[in-house]
Amino acid sequence: MSAINNAVAFRNFSPTLLADVLGGGQVMDSGIRPVGSLQQMERVVGPAFTVRCPPGDNLMLHAAIYRAEPGSVIVVESGDRHLALAGGNVCAIAERRGIAAFVLDGLIRDLAEVRALGFPVFARGVIPCAAAKDAVAPLNATVHCGGVRVEPGDIIVADEEGIVVVPHRDLDAVRRAAQDKMVEEADLSLDSWEQAHRARVEEALRQGGFQD
Repeated sequence: MSAINNAVAFRNFSPTLLADVLGGGQVMDSGIRPVGSLQQMERVVGPAFTVRCPPGDNLMLHAAIYRAEPGSVIVVESGDRHLALAGGNVCAIAERRGIAAFVLDGLIRDLAEVRALGFPVFARGVIPCAAAKDAVAPLNATVHCGGVRVEPGDIIVADEEGIVVVPHRDLDAVRRAAQDKMVEEADLSLDSWEQAHRARVEEALRQGGFQD
């Protein structure tokens, strides 16, 4: 199965559901959020095309938009808090070339252009200052973004709830577990959920010595 087909299989799974299945270690930290959206955004799902940009430089992200396959989510390790990794024109070209989204451990600029374009960008914020384009580094190597290790071909599932990284080595097992959990939750009425939930809460209180 191709990387894009693998991603399609995860489109119906929310970040919340996948976080329950995978644990918090596969969820990027909450500082990386959707940027520029004024309305509820659609879920982004796609295979990771990974990029590493040293602080102060964005050359390899700009190179990646011409090399990533359509449907890819470009994931960038940077950590720069002073200069922008991308702006409006770069987002426009990425969208034209079929890139699904940017997930950036850094900043962007040209917020009004990005907002008008509607291209999905997850980043740590906005700044008007442009970075240099000097530092060459390998593309599609292992990176760390938002505190999570990301390898090429890992599936990124992202929306307003957060960003989950599904390791490509575990796709089948995670997909089955997520499907089972989704079916289980769909079959559970609110009354049944409340009964089980209250029982768990009361048992935890009892174990902790709580008294009304």
